[in-house]
Amino acid sequence: VDHIDEFRDAVRKVRKVRPFYIDAWVLLPEHTHCIWTLPEEDSDYSGRWREIKKAFSKSLPMFEYRSKTRIKRNKRGVWQRRFWEHTIRNEQDYQRHWEHTIRNEQDYQRHMDYIHFNPVKHCLVQSVKDYRCSQMKRYF
Repeated sequence: VDHIDEFRDAVRKVRKVRPFYIDAWVLLPEHTHCIWTLPEEDSDYSGRWREIKKAFSKSLPMFEYRSKTRIKRNKRGVWQRRFWEHTIRNEQDYQRHWEHTIRNEQDYQRHMDYIHFNPVKHCLVQSVKDYRCSQMKRYF
């Protein structure tokens, strides 16, 4: 969060080349959560993350500890190597299965709530609207 402007710049840079809509996003001191809507016929979530991580890392001075392996591989110590992804399918994917569409909407809302409540969960603020590094402000 100390480098949120650099992070936002990295996201903007990637979105210009690889567009996506940001449904929700929260940046915490040691991790981030987001929901993106990708363009139709484009499911390259990983590629976008790779480019964001790369652009953000290059914008920062070398300040973090790096193991010998990271130094040898020319890797930064800013990001963890992996991430967790959960796909929330749109209604078109479930046109013939009405009950799946309902579950899909509930899944989406559960994930939106999880993201927005995360700063409170981690005792960073008492109210979700008070956290400055969140997209939640757009809903108030």
